[in-house]
Amino acid sequence: MKKSILTLALSCVALTMSAQDINLPTPNLSQKSMSMIETLNTRHSVRNYDTTKDITNQQLSDVCWAACGMTRDDNHRTSPTAMNRQEIRLFAFLKNGVYEYDAKANKLVKKADGDHRELMAGSGKGGFKQEFVMDAPVTLLMVIDFDIFGNDSEHTKLMGCVDAGNVSENINLYCQAVGLATVPRATHDTNGIRQLLNLTEKQLPIMNNPIGYEKK
Repeated sequence: MKKSILTLALSCVALTMSAQDINLPTPNLSQKSMSMIETLNTRHSVRNYDTTKDITNQQLSDVCWAACGMTRDDNHRTSPTAMNRQEIRLFAFLKNGVYEYDAKANKLVKKADGDHRELMAGSGKGGFKQEFVMDAPVTLLMVIDFDIFGNDSEHTKLMGCVDAGNVSENINLYCQAVGLATVPRATHDTNGIRQLLNLTEKQLPIMNNPIGYEKK
């Protein structure tokens, strides 16, 4: 009897935890967008976001897929990585929590409750913070995981930075093509992020892209 009660309790906990995750809609691969040439010609960075406009789960699914989603099979992504290591982990900082993008399952796995977008503004050291980032409804953070890569040599660190840049550029181009606004950034509170997400020294927050609508 006690074993049955314990099993039921654990099942309830598991269901509650999974309910906190966000199962994303299938990426819309047929949506209307600018041509690649027009996207490249008009791409620009935006630092003024409309706080009255949110983005939908469909848009969130689409931009995460554009960043580093699965493509032609279960072992390739939209963004290239050195030796296909796929060492870039993508985290979404939303108003209600922080999530990690699971590309294979196409869902966001909750890592922390609450609004932690202030960590994206910077550490505040020397009085430097970019407050505008908190006006964007979501910020996507790229983390280089050197444990996935297999080592953290100087060359590996360089390649990890290149790979993160590839993911960020995918976000930049996608947002421009569909009418969203973003800017690639390297400012954030690295230590605060590591503490929040329980990252190790071999897991480096490196870049982020706030995403929303441009304030007119």
